Amino acid sequence: MRLLTPTEARVLGVLIEKERTVPDTYPLSLNALVAGCNQKTSRDPVMTLTDAQVQDALDELRSLSLVTESSGAKVMRFAHNTERALKLPSQSVALLATLMLRGPQTAAELRINSERLHRFADTGSAEVFLNELAERTDAAQPFAPQALVRLLPKAPGAREARWVHLLCGEPEASLATAGSGTVAAAFSSDDELRDQVRILAARVQALEDELAALKQALGT
Repeated sequence: MRLLTPTEARVLGVLIEKERTVPDTYPLSLNALVAGCNQKTSRDPVMTLTDAQVQDALDELRSLSLVTESSGAKVMRFAHNTERALKLPSQSVALLATLMLRGPQTAAELRINSERLHRFADTGSAEVFLNELAERTDAAQPFAPQALVRLLPKAPGAREARWVHLLCGEPEASLATAGSGTVAAAFSSDDELRDQVRILAARVQALEDELAALKQALGT
């Protein structure tokens, strides 16, 4: 199985996310999927994808058995098949999706940002699955490279190293030395406050997802 493009990774990440956050409207229509890909919150980088670009990505992901298609009442709907295709537990899929959607993050950030996809008991619990993803060496695994995540070298002045996914290949060299974002840097001296900010951001996103699902159900 080949590496994914950034667009394909975004589409796959959104399908994984929305399965957990808006189950009432999952599988997703193309319109809902495009909206999820182009969200301005909880996305790094922010993208502006067209219907055609997302459809092309879906076609490619289907050929890789990562996405399935079904016929809804009026439109085609799409679901991910990540756990089965990559032979991964749901906890690992939640972490991969969070990395695909939000970029490199520390284990503590991943635990908080993936809370709506899977609730890890503590940071150590998330690290267990991250290490498993990083240590995959079985040549029979259905994805290249076998390792799906990597712990980046700690950036100068950073308190923790960040994890990055490898579904799109090796990370850019600049990621190894970049900080973990202006928000994280601003609160680096107060971990508790930083965590609270991220929890609140996750809750706001959950409300936005519920509102979007309600609008879609009402046809507005």
